[in-house]
Amino acid sequence: MRLYKISFLMLFIFLYSCSTAQINKLLKDVSSGQIPLSQNEVAEGLKQALEQGISKGTDLASVTDGYFKNEIIKILLPEDARKVEKTLRQMGLGSEVDRALLSINRGAESAAKEAKPIFVNAIKQMTIQDAFGILKGDQTAATEYLRRTTNAQLVALFQPKIQASLDEVGATKYYGDLAKSYNSIPLTKQKIDPDLNAYVTQKAIDGLFTLIAEEEKNIRANPTGRTTDLMKRVFAQQD
Repeated sequence: MRLYKISFLMLFIFLYSCSTAQINKLLKDVSSGQIPLSQNEVAEGLKQALEQGISKGTDLASVTDGYFKNEIIKILLPEDARKVEKTLRQMGLGSEVDRALLSINRGAESAAKEAKPIFVNAIKQMTIQDAFGILKGDQTAATEYLRRTTNAQLVALFQPKIQASLDEVGATKYYGDLAKSYNSIPLTKQKIDPDLNAYVTQKAIDGLFTLIAEEEKNIRANPTGRTTDLMKRVFAQQD
């Protein structure tokens, strides 16, 4: 009984020293059964959010017209071809321009199916310090971290998949034929580079990052977008 009285007295002193806001928060945490998140839990929750963004982003991009009919991530012709696109169409090569443009986006859509494991493997390198910086960052801090730390690796791993996809859908041939037709014009000073790989690889990855960023913003702003209990607890800290 004596021990019980001492414990009760200590609790009374503690509560008396707390502000009303602190007491309300304490009662809320106790009633909800929540306990403070560990550093590892914060990191894991952010990784789950990135994985969700990656999964949704790659799923959206890899369907037919995932790039081609999404004006936000649609891949246009390389800059050197865009500069002379009007001339190409005036030369009667309009259908070839359209076919090359479509096939480029089809190649990116096909390769996007292979991107998910590459992205997921990349986020495993995130440290606890990175995680807390991301949590306190802006609406796309996680996506920008992923872009900053993995872009070079993703390009190296993704290029062969892009090349295979471009070859499969005929983009390499269609664009190569278009470049050859233009470059064969006498006295043409500005040539079109027929190599698509590096250009489409980076544009395809940029498009995926754009979709991942959209999902990250949704998770941060919309509690219903958080699909795991850990994600809900981590992002509730900034609500």
